Amino acid sequence: MRDAPLEFVTAMAAHGDVTRHDADGEPVYMLNRPDLARYVLKENGSNYTKDRTPDDDMLRPLLGNGLLTSNGAEWAAQRRRCAPAFRPAEVDRFDQVIVAAAEHLAAQWRGAASVRVDHDLTSLTLTVIVKAMLGTDIGGAGEGFGRAVDAVNRFIGHYVPSDDPDPADTAARYLGFQRARTFLDQVTHLIIAARRAGGAGDDLLSALLAEGHPRPETAPAAGPGPGTETDAPPGTCPVTGPGGMADVELRDQVLTIVMAGHETTAKSLTWTLYLLDRHPEAAAAVRAEIDEVLGGRAPAAADLPALRRCRQAVQEAMRLYPPVWLISRRSVAADVIDGYDIPAGSLVCVSPWVLHRDPRYWDDPAAYRPDRFDPEAAARHLSHQYLPFGGGPRICLGRHFALVEATLVLAVLLRDLRMELVPEFPVEPEALVTLRPRHGLMMVPRPR
Repeated sequence: MRDAPLEFVTAMAAHGDVTRHDADGEPVYMLNRPDLARYVLKENGSNYTKDRTPDDDMLRPLLGNGLLTSNGAEWAAQRRRCAPAFRPAEVDRFDQVIVAAAEHLAAQWRGAASVRVDHDLTSLTLTVIVKAMLGTDIGGAGEGFGRAVDAVNRFIGHYVPSDDPDPADTAARYLGFQRARTFLDQVTHLIIAARRAGGAGDDLLSALLAEGHPRPETAPAAGPGPGTETDAPPGTCPVTGPGGMADVELRDQVLTIVMAGHETTAKSLTWTLYLLDRHPEAAAAVRAEIDEVLGGRAPAAADLPALRRCRQAVQEAMRLYPPVWLISRRSVAADVIDGYDIPAGSLVCVSPWVLHRDPRYWDDPAAYRPDRFDPEAAARHLSHQYLPFGGGPRICLGRHFALVEATLVLAVLLRDLRMELVPEFPVEPEALVTLRPRHGLMMVPRPR
C-alpha cells in the first residue's frame, strides 16, 4: 500500500466486492461496488465517521478542525454556516473573477517555450477561491502556495508504518511539512487580516468574521510532531478573534476553504489538459464547441449550458483521475455489509479510483470518452458509481463551484491555445492526498 497504492486497491478489488486486509495490525475493509459505497456514505452514514481514519490523520495536522475534519453536530453547524456561499446562484456571479484569472494565465502562457501546467493552475485556482469566497487578492503568493501544497502532500500523503523503513526520508519530508505549514498559516492570517481591514463584504469570510459567538476555549490545531506554528497576527488573540469566532476556528475554516477550494480543481484541470492532448478527436470537439459558442469572446456564466463538451471533458478526466482516490470511514457500531460482519471501530474504505474503472459499470473503462457524461448516458449511471466529490451528506460543498470554474477556465485556455505535452515528458499518477502527476506536467502552449 505504501509503495504502490493504486495498484494495491486495484488488486484487492479483483478478490471481490468486499475485501479485508490488515494494516498496522488492524483490519481494513474495502468496498468495491456502488451500492455498498452508497450504504456507508449515505444510507447508514451516521454509523460511519471520519474520526480516526486515514483521511482524518492526513488532514487534521494541517487543517485543524475545519469542515473536512469535524464530525457530528459540529460538522453540521459548520456546513450550514458555509453552504449559502456555494449555492449555484452565488457561484455563478463570480464568473468574471474566474474568467479574468484564466485570461491572465492564457496571456502568461502565450509564447512561452514550455509551462509547468500543474503549478500554474494551482496558482490560478488559489487566486479564484480567495477572491470569490474570501474577498481578498493574494497577489504573488500563489506560486509559493503551490510549492507549499506539494511539500504538504509529500509528507501527509505517504503512509508510514509503525516500523518506518526509511526514517531519514520521513524526517526530511516532515521538515518540509513544517516549513510549508508555517507559510500556509502566514498566508491564512494575512487573508483574514486583509479582510478585516477592508471592512464587511458579501463574501463567505465576512460572514464568518461576523459570527458573534466565539467558542470560549479552542485548542490550536494539533500537528503530527513538534514545531507547530500557532502565532496569530499582531493585534489579535489566538483564541477569541475581535467580534467574531475564535481565531483558531477561523484559521481552520479559512485554510480548509482555501485548500479544498483550489487543489482538487487545479488537479482536475491538469489531467483534463493532458488527456485532451492525448486524444485529438475529443480536443477538436471541445475547440469546435468553444468557437461556436464564444466566437472569440470571453465566456460567462450564461454560456455554461452551451459549453457541455467542455464540462464533459472535465467530468471524464475526473473519472479516470479522481482527485480524491480513497475515502475512509470508521464504523461506530458493529454492522453487516453484503453478508460480512463489520466490527465496531473497523476501518472501511471506498476507492473512487476502483469504482471509476470497473468494467461492470463503465464500457471500455480505460478509454477517455467525455460523451459518457451526455445527459442521457449520465442518467443511466448508478448512484455512487461516480464519486469525484464523495457521496452522501458529506458530498463536497463546492462541487458546483469546481465544475463552473473548470469549465470556464478550460474554455478560455483552449479558445486561444493548443496545449501539447513536452516530448517524452513522463506522466504517471501519484496517489497522495489528491491524485496528481508524480513529476508535475510540462506542456508547450501553441497558438491556435
